[in-house]
Amino acid sequence: MYTPHAYPVALLMMLVSLLCWGSWANTEKIDRTRRFELYYWDYMWGIVACALLFGLTLGRTNSATAASFFHNLSSASMRSLAEAFAGGMIFNLGNLLLVAAISVAGMAVAFPLGAGLALVIGAVLNYVISPVGNRLLLFGGILLVSAAIASNAMAYHRLSKSAKAGTKGIVLSLLCGVVIGLFYPFVAKALTGENHLGPYTVYFVFALGALVSNLPLNYAFMRRPVSGSPLSLRDYFRGGRAVHIWGFLGGLIWGTGTICSFVAAYAPMVGPATSFSLGEGNTLISAVWGVFVWKEFRGANRQVKRLLALMFALFVLGLVSISLAPVFG
Repeated sequence: MYTPHAYPVALLMMLVSLLCWGSWANTEKIDRTRRFELYYWDYMWGIVACALLFGLTLGRTNSATAASFFHNLSSASMRSLAEAFAGGMIFNLGNLLLVAAISVAGMAVAFPLGAGLALVIGAVLNYVISPVGNRLLLFGGILLVSAAIASNAMAYHRLSKSAKAGTKGIVLSLLCGVVIGLFYPFVAKALTGENHLGPYTVYFVFALGALVSNLPLNYAFMRRPVSGSPLSLRDYFRGGRAVHIWGFLGGLIWGTGTICSFVAAYAPMVGPATSFSLGEGNTLISAVWGVFVWKEFRGANRQVKRLLALMFALFVLGLVSISLAPVFG
């Protein structure tokens, strides 16, 4: 099982996590004719495929050791298995709410509000479970990110022409933030204690929990959508193979970022609070996509542009502070 033994390597993995977590949702926006509920089935298959890919490669670099993928999976305690599975179920609900928020409000709003709130909640809970890193730098960075979230919310409020659509997008974003903020502590607990899971087996069990929960949850979103008419399972099979590629690719991208986050969190010099917090800086990456690629703030006046510039500056300062927390811990 591969794990980093030096902080620069762990930092690189966290930066990959930040980039992947902030970029996967672009695959949902490429085909604008395909509803997010249909996209999400393929996204989930990508997550499971990623768990198998990394588990059977980096997860068993030496198949004879106790930490190797299959040995670790068979010897893990029921507590660790249940925590990882529950973490996947909680994540899936939060991520479905996030994709719904993106479909209503766009990436430049859904990610900063949802993932930003998740950062604050998850970082505090993860630090309680495993207090690693300099508290001043870690929570100072979180405070700066929180200020960036507030700047983004004000910018969107001043730009939005429709109060109803704006309210729905913000509510969905905040709900997803609360739920996503609760999943990582379950993963952190599963990585500790007697007969605990390693990062690759944690992600595999986590992915199974997400897949199982997706069957009723996504079907419920299909039948009672946040926008548009209800869908049936028959709609998923319309359109040919090409329409399924982007969702599967999105799952692979997100899964790669998650593996990197879990592996970095497992490293003693990092811990889950820092790994999760830096990965949740994906709000910065997604805001860059939303503002500069998808033009979600097209037509913004000078005041809105100032708020967006302040948001980016606060995000960068906050992420630098969080990344330095393990160095001066």
